[in-house]
Amino acid sequence: MRDIRIFVPELQAETNEGTVVLPEQASVHVTRVLRMRMGDALTVFDGRGGEYSAEIASLTKKEVRLRLGAHSPIERESPLAVTLIQGLARGDKMDYIVQKATELGVARVIPVVTRRGVVQLDEARGDRKWQHWRAVAAAACEQCGRNRLPEIVAPCSLEQLWQSATLPSLRLLLAPHAQTGLASALISRPAELAVLIGPEGGLDPHEESRVAELGFRPTSLGPRVLRTETAGLAVLAAVQSLAGDLQ
Repeated sequence: MRDIRIFVPELQAETNEGTVVLPEQASVHVTRVLRMRMGDALTVFDGRGGEYSAEIASLTKKEVRLRLGAHSPIERESPLAVTLIQGLARGDKMDYIVQKATELGVARVIPVVTRRGVVQLDEARGDRKWQHWRAVAAAACEQCGRNRLPEIVAPCSLEQLWQSATLPSLRLLLAPHAQTGLASALISRPAELAVLIGPEGGLDPHEESRVAELGFRPTSLGPRVLRTETAGLAVLAAVQSLAGDLQ
């Protein structure tokens, strides 16, 4: 039987005499989707490291209470901390990017609004999307075994990003016509890096100049032009194989 993993925010703070009540959405998932019963075993984590064994102590249609067992400090994080700066993609492509990037071990995802991007967000819609993508990342952690949630940054413009974010010193811009390949860019075996992926329409000349000023090095994955929803995931898989934990 597969291991059922549930994300419970602030797990330790909510723990009371060895038990914890699942959030409403998780309770619904456990009872109505997974159809679990009293005494069934599962694993819970709060995204800050390690995990707990647990079993269902009681359940109703509205509430599931777990009895916590031992805490295990096990971690499944990559030694390579990758920040993915992703130009906003339309439709459910961003969900896909966040989900798969989480599975591939990304440390941080920064969605950015660019001039040629087809997706433009106002503050209210941007906040809703941000909360949604954080939930997507949590669900991906449940599936892939990660006990630490990647940081999902609220959507921002490139200029806002430069002003507010602290980025690794190694900064790459995926560019299909670049002369430097990814393996050459990683020859120094960095512990962290940032990679910028443009939107469907690409970066405009002003953005490209600004990116260059800020130390982003054009880097190629090969002769083919990848779609924005493919590019970041391909880079993540490649860098994790070259300098991370994919074997």
